[in-house]
Amino acid sequence: MVEAGMETRQNVDPCTSATTAGHPPNQECGPPPCTSAACDLVTVPARQGLEAVDILRRGAGDAVGPVLHDDGCDTLGFVVPPGTAAGWDMPGSTCTETDGRGLSLVPEPPPEGSDWLLPPGEADLATDPAVLRAALGEAARLIEAADNCR
Repeated sequence: MVEAGMETRQNVDPCTSATTAGHPPNQECGPPPCTSAACDLVTVPARQGLEAVDILRRGAGDAVGPVLHDDGCDTLGFVVPPGTAAGWDMPGSTCTETDGRGLSLVPEPPPEGSDWLLPPGEADLATDPAVLRAALGEAARLIEAADNCR
């Protein structure tokens, strides 16, 4: 789900791109903490997103932050730290910079046509981009394998 006023970034930031490329963040380049003022949103098809949520919850249990389900577009949006959009390059997904516009992490009703799958307050403030990238990749492989078995 992309709200009006949000923009998708294609620029590459060395700190963020190392984190989103599947490498653990180091002390200097780790993702900044997410606040209610500014977070980015990784949007994926609902089926892949639901698989990724299951993978994340099985792994570390608390490794997943708030997740928004957009009913109309059949997508899931994972809240990630600000700056993630600058280096996000995973095929089949979009990372949108919100700058705090159109997304509130206060446990309140989400924008019309969407629902919180994992509401703020019941999850970490944001999902680590490297952990999300790995889960989304695993989810895609699981879905492909399941589809090929039919």
